[in-house]
Amino acid sequence: MTDSVKPRGTRAADKRRRLTSAAATVLHEQGVERTTLADIARVAEVPVGNVYYYFKTKDELVQAALSEHRAHLDELTGALDGLPDPRERLKGLIDAWVSQRDTAARFGCPTGTLAAELDKRPEGGLDAEAAAVIRRLLDWAARQFRALDLPDAEDLALTLVCGYQGMSLLANALRDPEVMTREGARLRRWLDSL
Repeated sequence: MTDSVKPRGTRAADKRRRLTSAAATVLHEQGVERTTLADIARVAEVPVGNVYYYFKTKDELVQAALSEHRAHLDELTGALDGLPDPRERLKGLIDAWVSQRDTAARFGCPTGTLAAELDKRPEGGLDAEAAAVIRRLLDWAARQFRALDLPDAEDLALTLVCGYQGMSLLANALRDPEVMTREGARLRRWLDSL
């Protein structure tokens, strides 16, 4: 079915979805301050004037991008929850991070870099929304450590996520995806040692 023969509501939902996905991609690659609504419209293949129909401000697009990050995290952790062993779930998470090493080396962690940028803006609010996505990851990881009957599950989750944020930051700063590979292997060995 072509776009011209899709029902109106379906076309609108499709455009909004494309804009949300494009916002997540472009904001990750360019940052909030360097991204224009026209950049997002171009990637979404939507006329720039249509962007305002769905999102009145750039901040609304940032919120949409954060929603996209949350949905991606939920999809990933939902798939990992299908694994019977919590340690294997955590290793699967690390493997997913490492599989994105080339992207991390170019742009850093999608949510982490956005959270750091939003924290520096004079107007607040969106930084807390970015933190909520990271908190969701921490909570999921802590549940896995609790399922392993390990003490201090929240601290272990924090160590794991700090390891990821550090390796993605350094891979980006050094433009070296192998940082992700090496540190991912180290995190897997750390999990085995617990």
